[in-house]
Amino acid sequence: MDKTTDRRIIKSKKAIQSAFLEMLLDDGFDAITVKDMTEKADISRKTFYLHYLDKYDLLNEIVDGTIEELTELCEKKKDLGFVEGTVLWFNYFENHKPFFNALFSTESTITFRHRLLDFIMEQLNLKLEEVSSQKNTEVLRKFMAMAVLGVLESYVLNQFHVGIEEIAKQVGELLEQIILQAQITSDPSPCKTPPQPPC
Repeated sequence: MDKTTDRRIIKSKKAIQSAFLEMLLDDGFDAITVKDMTEKADISRKTFYLHYLDKYDLLNEIVDGTIEELTELCEKKKDLGFVEGTVLWFNYFENHKPFFNALFSTESTITFRHRLLDFIMEQLNLKLEEVSSQKNTEVLRKFMAMAVLGVLESYVLNQFHVGIEEIAKQVGELLEQIILQAQITSDPSPCKTPPQPPC
């Protein structure tokens, strides 16, 4: 593939994704059609199907990018305190609130919820492995991940009357207490390192 072709592909996919995101925010996922997307992006349907199977395939690629950004964010904040790291993570959702609002507003994007839940559980598992010698932490991980996801969903759907900083601080403190308790339960020794942010 030469550079000219590569640039055309990038340009086409960027136009498609831009049109999709604009329609997602304005109309909601369920109302989006390939026909409307291609008209808005000023490309042919043939060009769309060269890159994506359907709008769900397009959404999956965008969600992949979102998970990558969250993973990079987790790497950047590894050395922060638990509460500070949680605030930084929640601020990502604040900065992309309309996008997440659109995704959480319809059952058609339930795959996104599952992907995000799995991601949160994976990151929590890394932290639990650091502080707890318990072998079976599946229930604890699922409990905490569902709690975090539920709070995030309520926030982006405007169901809270407090700011993101306060929400993140409370969530961070609660997770810290839960993980600290798991740490104490698995090893009563007082000489353990304090828990770190969930990712």
